[in-house]
Amino acid sequence: MIQSLNSTLRRVPAWPLYIVGLAPLLWLVWLLSTGGLGVDPVKALEQNLGDTGLKLIIAGLAVTPLRKYAGLNLIKFRRALGLLAFLYVTLHLTVWLVLDIQLRWGEIWTDITKRPYITIGMAGFAMLLPLAITSNNYSVRKLGAATWRKLHWLTYPAALAGAIHYVMVVKGWQITPMIYFAVVAQLLLMRVKLSRGRMLARFAPDSR
Repeated sequence: MIQSLNSTLRRVPAWPLYIVGLAPLLWLVWLLSTGGLGVDPVKALEQNLGDTGLKLIIAGLAVTPLRKYAGLNLIKFRRALGLLAFLYVTLHLTVWLVLDIQLRWGEIWTDITKRPYITIGMAGFAMLLPLAITSNNYSVRKLGAATWRKLHWLTYPAALAGAIHYVMVVKGWQITPMIYFAVVAQLLLMRVKLSRGRMLARFAPDSR
């Protein structure tokens, strides 16, 4: 069944994922324009954009474990997932800067340096920025495949920063942010195990 699904997915282009990925944004715009985001629409918009961005980051992290452990090959969709995640995280940040803080730069700088959850969130965004810029075939050729892969290891600390930011930004111990953090931590552990296994296989003595 997995092989049949992989065969079908090979015939599916990646570009429709961008259209599907914009659906939550269009829905949020509709809710904002119709008063459907509650008594604090700016905060609701900010939170929903960040939540969607983190979900897409998690989806991108899950691609390699799904291929390794379930045989499901979604590699061709990983770039689209990453770029969509960056879009939502950027919009999350933009709403905070423009609509919430209203570009009061002194206050923004104070928040970044004095509030740990904002410091961590900004660090995560800073790590995502070079990944988005280099998510194209030209960058792979220019940097070389090995250097490009090393750069894109920033995905993992960026995902962890996003999960920690979410846990810290909510008031009290809420279950949803903890679930997100647990999922990210598990995916990162799986990735470490996969990398360690490849390294051990590479340096294992020839048993022939």
